[in-house]
Amino acid sequence: MPPPIDRRRFLTSLPALLVAPRMMAQSVGSQIRVRGINHVSLTVSDLKRSVDFYQGLFGMRLRPQGPAAAQLVIGSGPEHLGLSVGGAGVPPVIDHYCLGVEDFNVDRILQVLSAHGVTRSEAAGPMKVRVTVNGSGTSSIRVGDPDGIDIQLQDASYCSGSGAFGNVCSADVPSPRKGLMTVKGYSHCTVFVTDAQRSNAFHRQVFAFGIRSYQGPNAPTLAVGSAVEFLMFAAGATTPAGADTAPRRPGINHFCLTVPNFDADRILKTLESYGMKPREAQTSPVAPMRHYVNMRMENRGGSKAGTPELYFTDPDGILVQLQDISYCGGSGVLGNVCPAP
Repeated sequence: MPPPIDRRRFLTSLPALLVAPRMMAQSVGSQIRVRGINHVSLTVSDLKRSVDFYQGLFGMRLRPQGPAAAQLVIGSGPEHLGLSVGGAGVPPVIDHYCLGVEDFNVDRILQVLSAHGVTRSEAAGPMKVRVTVNGSGTSSIRVGDPDGIDIQLQDASYCSGSGAFGNVCSADVPSPRKGLMTVKGYSHCTVFVTDAQRSNAFHRQVFAFGIRSYQGPNAPTLAVGSAVEFLMFAAGATTPAGADTAPRRPGINHFCLTVPNFDADRILKTLESYGMKPREAQTSPVAPMRHYVNMRMENRGGSKAGTPELYFTDPDGILVQLQDISYCGGSGVLGNVCPAP
């Protein structure tokens, strides 16, 4: 088996779009600096059921947002998981992810986005940006990437509260249940797109993301912040040749949370004690309240014996991954061996 590809060989093997001169020539002043993933927002079918599910599993503190929405605090905050009920006919889905921006300034961010071909609009869509201001004066920026996937931008201190930066929040309400596991933070979001090269280039140009890890010769993960968080863009929004199914729409496939002392067997037993069952078949859609483990092998940047990656679905069938707090999408048993971005 050939040795793992090193950083230099990997970068030179990428298609020209990923390392296009335009991207490499960008100055720090023409990019948006991101500290980390601030939150992921889910559209759910039953708000109380989802709050009860995540609190019972993780013991998350609650930040009420009215009758149709809630925030569940991740770790010590301000990071959180957003839950809201969709309108009639709106299916459960991972609606968007939010990046916490350093030195958040609406005018400057709009200038940077404009320089990269993103135009201001009142409507959502690919390469469009919207700005809203709520009653307390908090500005929110929503960007559509090349596929129109919704990205929210907020100050890194944002807690979905009031004030100019949305960082003035009421006291959290403790969970009525201790929870079976402790969540420490976000690891990553994996997004299915029509053109992974284009999506990687866009995010590297706009946000100055480096490479966190490699999950295949042409499958980089993009480093979000200075710790272990990342974004992964996979060309999954297509229909395989000869398939009878409709094309899969671009969207956020799953998000990943980190837990201390990751042990796949122990976590699976915990999930089963919480009412989850093993996934029925590897190739079929995953039903709600199921779990499974994929082994990421060396050809996808994992360890020789395979890096275990653990998934479960919530009551709405939304896919969630769990990994160790050191997981960076790289090699090793814990997936925590990554080059410097």
